[in-house]
Amino acid sequence: MNEYVDVLPLKRADEAISIVRYRTKAPATKTKITLQQNLFTFLLDGEKTVHFAGAQVSVKPHQFVLLAAGNCLMSEKTASEQADYHSIMVLFDNNLLSDFFARHAVLLGQQAKQLDPQPFLLLEKDEFLVNFTRSLDSMLSSDKPIYHELRKVKLEELFLYLAVHYPGQMQQLRNMSSEANDDLLVRQAVTSHISSSITVEELAFLCNMSLSTFKRRFARIYGNSPSKWLMGKRMERAAKMLRQDDRKVSEIYDELGYENVSSFIQSFKQIYGVTPKQYQLSA
Repeated sequence: MNEYVDVLPLKRADEAISIVRYRTKAPATKTKITLQQNLFTFLLDGEKTVHFAGAQVSVKPHQFVLLAAGNCLMSEKTASEQADYHSIMVLFDNNLLSDFFARHAVLLGQQAKQLDPQPFLLLEKDEFLVNFTRSLDSMLSSDKPIYHELRKVKLEELFLYLAVHYPGQMQQLRNMSSEANDDLLVRQAVTSHISSSITVEELAFLCNMSLSTFKRRFARIYGNSPSKWLMGKRMERAAKMLRQDDRKVSEIYDELGYENVSSFIQSFKQIYGVTPKQYQLSA
């Protein structure tokens, strides 16, 4: 069963920029996160998966990710039972990003339009970024806090490097914090999680809505409840896989976001009146 804890705000009080180390032997299976600031995560050990309303991203140690402020579901895992989950996080206010774009407009060029902005930016670590992460790691090794002006310099260094070497990706940052239309957000949330085990309550959280508001908006858009709509869509995909791919039931239930075979078979029978095996034999 998936587990989550209550909303966990990640923000250092009265600090526009924070650089912190996160290390644990028991990474969270699934955690509700309210990011009050944008967040760079540099993984040192372990893997991270983040679900947003309309997208999800998986991050491995050779990568790093920038997450836009807002609600998300975050899960972490270690490479082995003996290993720690270890990351360095840089949190910063959105006005720092806006200020950077204003000061370096010539370097960045004209802003490109992006019709479907993503709430994250995933990049592969190169030699510079590996060394940049090591420099942060070295600063955090001391018991003394990192001087605030030095935090500003390190963030500026990172922004400038990305602007020069990854200009296309930096352009995406300009749209990351734009607010989505509520109806569009609901559509993105449900369509991007059809094949996951995410709950309706978690979908509402990702959309930054109460459960009742989410259900009401969903019913107005789709004319059905979220749980029934999602089950119907998942079973449509299951039927297509059973017809075209000649797949075994035991191979596809997990792919469709079900935690066990019996719950998948029960849902399939509710929609089609027969078991997946019977459906496959009659197809």
